Amino acid sequence: MAFRGWRAEALEFFEELAFENTKVWWLAHKPFYDEQVRGPMEALLAELQPEWGDGKIFRPYRDVRFSADKTPYKTHIGATVGTGYVQLSAEGLAAGAGMWEMAPDQLLRYREAVDDDGTGEALASLVSDARSAGLEIMGYGVLKTAPHGYPKDHPRIELLRYKGLATWRAWQPAAWLGTARAKDRIVGFFRDSAPIVGWLGANVGPSSSAPRD
Repeated sequence: MAFRGWRAEALEFFEELAFENTKVWWLAHKPFYDEQVRGPMEALLAELQPEWGDGKIFRPYRDVRFSADKTPYKTHIGATVGTGYVQLSAEGLAAGAGMWEMAPDQLLRYREAVDDDGTGEALASLVSDARSAGLEIMGYGVLKTAPHGYPKDHPRIELLRYKGLATWRAWQPAAWLGTARAKDRIVGFFRDSAPIVGWLGANVGPSSSAPRD
């Protein structure tokens, strides 16, 4: 099935789910979710796969074991695409790329690379370019001060304070979301994010330890 975007009713599905977040409501509307929400996401991932990598859709169920909020279902659909992420909710379409949360060994390599004048200045330039292209820069957490062992007046202190580094962009609902042009937004975002993703791959790489809690 070719990707043709999401109908407005797909966003309305999540609006209603926010008010009727129960198993009874979910089961009654699951056929619509499978066809009009998950179906287009599967088609999008299939079309993105040749250039951007394998895709995987996250389960719609929330992990409520340690949460005060016991509502059972997520009010969005999210999927990974290689090192990227795509999300649809009542608020519209969004995408991310990079390393949202770094494991301890990754964070060590990241800070060493940011501290280095060559690789650090290169990242600072890439981040500036990404922001100019309309991307947000964010991560799992940001320290309030300099990490241990680094001066507070470090020239790249903003980047050193990140505990994860990812690009993000969100688009509010509009007519294009119901067409194949929605894929163009995601592809454009991934291309704008590629330099930072490449820097992270070259200077941080995968973790050899378990992620932090």
